Amino acid sequence: MPTENHLRQQVARYISFSRKKPATLELAFYGGNFTGMSRYRQEQLLSITDALRQEQLIQGIRISTRPDDLDSSRLSFLQNHGVKVIEIGAQSMADHVLRLSERGHTAQDVRTSVRLAQSFGMITGIHLMVGLPGDTPECFDDTVTQVITMKPDMIRLHPTLVFAGTLLAEMYSNGCYTPLKLSEATSLCKTALIRFEKASIPIIRLGLQRTETMEEEGNIIAGPFHPAFRSLVESAIFLDMATKLLEREPVCSHKVSFTVSPQDLSSFRGNRNANVRSLRNRFPLSDMAILADTTMKRGTLALSMNNRCVATLHRSDLFP
Repeated sequence: MPTENHLRQQVARYISFSRKKPATLELAFYGGNFTGMSRYRQEQLLSITDALRQEQLIQGIRISTRPDDLDSSRLSFLQNHGVKVIEIGAQSMADHVLRLSERGHTAQDVRTSVRLAQSFGMITGIHLMVGLPGDTPECFDDTVTQVITMKPDMIRLHPTLVFAGTLLAEMYSNGCYTPLKLSEATSLCKTALIRFEKASIPIIRLGLQRTETMEEEGNIIAGPFHPAFRSLVESAIFLDMATKLLEREPVCSHKVSFTVSPQDLSSFRGNRNANVRSLRNRFPLSDMAILADTTMKRGTLALSMNNRCVATLHRSDLFP
């Protein structure tokens, strides 16, 4: 268990490395089920954060937990110790997927825990995985729909990976589980990202956060791992947008230009200009310019021909 000295060192290190001190500095307990620990261990940790809050070194605490380990008593206890953000490991809203994945909770547990956390005024996040055993595109789409109705404050989403020494590794080696291909995971997360954005629910992490353990040789056996998965998804969205614009507008000129926000420039181009090559191969373009305009809204793409803008498209218009 982290000691007070360890936590103090982590806070001090963050403050020293931060170029601009944030208005609110939070300490997070992630990577496990915080409320599943004994109350004694929780009190040990939160007594340390109480001291850090009193010294105004931190202003809040966030935790991750399971949906079946959250009730009014636990929430009241957490609230009294300055916990402001609770992220709930739902993973799916399909009971058969949860059962095959041996998650040990139900979709109703997720709905109940989210509603309870919100009733306590907690900022609430939901963790989701795509490509679990028994999952399908239709099933995942329904999970996204159900999560949107719960109106969480944020989402973390990543494709399912097969790690050595796990039950999923056994299922994979026995032929009982087939992970998603990278292109499949990208496509499913692309749609989910836009649907959540349209519902004003940000995905604060897309793709599994890299750790030293993950990078050890042989630890990831299979699955759609990519070190910059979000960038991959963002680029796929811009390729869809450019394709839709070129299909919608007759290419009367072989010279076209696309305009995006400067922050979207790399996403439009794709990894090593992959999107540019794809568009050149698919459409009869002798010349294609890519321009950055600071007045463009992020997520918007404009198509021009003969120096005249003929169409614009925002990413939110890609999917109904």
